[in-house]
Amino acid sequence: MIGIGIDLVDVERFRRSLERTPSLRDRLFRPDERAYADSHADPAARYAVRFAAKEAALKALGLGLGGMAMHDIEVVRDGLGPPSLVLHDEAVEVARVAGVTRWLVTLSHTDHVAQATVVAL
Repeated sequence: MIGIGIDLVDVERFRRSLERTPSLRDRLFRPDERAYADSHADPAARYAVRFAAKEAALKALGLGLGGMAMHDIEVVRDGLGPPSLVLHDEAVEVARVAGVTRWLVTLSHTDHVAQATVVAL
């Protein structure tokens, strides 16, 4: 195991951030993530839990916020199994150097709190 990261996000606070700064959606999330979140009646929890997963991935790599672009970490779902991460651009190299060959990801959210756990293997 390379590392483990856990993160919690206050859904209402994240909703307010998205309302205040709509450009955050493009800065933090890839097109498929935005399409998935926006396909729900209340997308804020879906955005918040994906943000939590990105922060948890940074923690699993031993990085803090600013360690790489959040947009370079994509939370994907295949519809059948657990969510997973797909890395892009700088994140690919950071994970390669760290020795990461796969990720374990769990996501959970309520109307109030979003939680993600990410294990880098």
